[in-house]
Amino acid sequence: MCYLKWGSLLRRGFKHEQSLISTRRTKSVQAVATPVAPSSSESADYRKQLSESYGFRQIGEPLPENVTLKDIVNTLPKEVFDIDDVKAWKTILVSASSYALGLFMISKGPWYLLPLAWAWTGTAVTGFFVIGHDCAHKSFTRNKLVEDIVGTLAFLPLIYPYEPWRFKHDRHHAKTNMLSEDTAWLPVCREEFDSSPVLRKALIYAYGPFRPWMSIAHWLICHFNLKTFRPNQVKRVKISLACVFAFIAIGWPLIVYKTGIVGWIKFWLMPWLGYHFWMSTFTMVHHTAPHIPFKSSDEWNAAQAQLNGTVHCGYPNWIEILCHDINFHIPHHISTKIPSYNLRAAHQSLQGNWGKYLNEATWNWRLMKTIMTVCHVYHKEQNYIAFDKLVPEESQPISFLKKVMPDYA
Repeated sequence: MCYLKWGSLLRRGFKHEQSLISTRRTKSVQAVATPVAPSSSESADYRKQLSESYGFRQIGEPLPENVTLKDIVNTLPKEVFDIDDVKAWKTILVSASSYALGLFMISKGPWYLLPLAWAWTGTAVTGFFVIGHDCAHKSFTRNKLVEDIVGTLAFLPLIYPYEPWRFKHDRHHAKTNMLSEDTAWLPVCREEFDSSPVLRKALIYAYGPFRPWMSIAHWLICHFNLKTFRPNQVKRVKISLACVFAFIAIGWPLIVYKTGIVGWIKFWLMPWLGYHFWMSTFTMVHHTAPHIPFKSSDEWNAAQAQLNGTVHCGYPNWIEILCHDINFHIPHHISTKIPSYNLRAAHQSLQGNWGKYLNEATWNWRLMKTIMTVCHVYHKEQNYIAFDKLVPEESQPISFLKKVMPDYA
């Protein structure tokens, strides 16, 4: 009979594969293995150890199965659901002025400050996405026609079709962390990974070094194919696509006419790539970690997926301001009816009532390194298997990331 403490099983969060049994001597024994649950203090130590290893501040306790999403919603203050038109239009003022400032910095700044200007402008234009995001959830203003107009216009600088994105994003909220049903950063399927050497190599790069920009592929693949939408959605999808193509047909030639091809790269392409960095990174961090499972539809639990399966990640204040607190993301998954300007207050309420169940982090390199080098192929028991554990001879991009990415938390 053997008792193993959690701490001895997992000194580091990734070392699941280490053998605990010596094979030097062979001896026949009869044994009964009885799982011994760790005490609450040991569980807390274990979660703390995982937190430090993964780059989290806190890994939440498992949510009891009898807790429903409605139970959690009912603990939120009523005022966090209130729509305030003044606050809503203030977000537009913040995004428009910060975006204008970014364009001014690009036009007037010396060449060696361009990366900083692009970082600012790309973050500012991400604020437009958050505004359109609120409109899509019908949490921006009480006038639904105004919401659709504002959402469409907010997405235009990003050449993102508003209605197709809205339909796909609604599915993400309905099926958060549901295997093969979610629309945001699903784990790689083992069958898909083994199906083709070319696809395997593409997946290794996509889920490894190119991961912070893979929302570009998602944008291109998921939002322009009319066959992927229901018949009652197609008309609205066509309107959004027409708006996007009109912006490309009119806006891009005007930029090139005024500033040349180099100007198009400086003023539009580089901020657009900055936006996609945040789009990819935010979505990736909010729902991806070695301890966060993706479950099949028959095992899926809404409350667990939305509270335990969503991560709060804090960023520097200037990013939170320009992106309208979208990284206070757990309350947004508890209820999409909470406007972005109330997410901070809603998160404080969740911390007070459900704090021990929350996954929380402050953005850091160890967190990014964990996701990009570990969270790859789906495994039911382990959640993820890293590419370099399955095909080490083909996983040079992952080995490269492990060497060059900082490990600061």
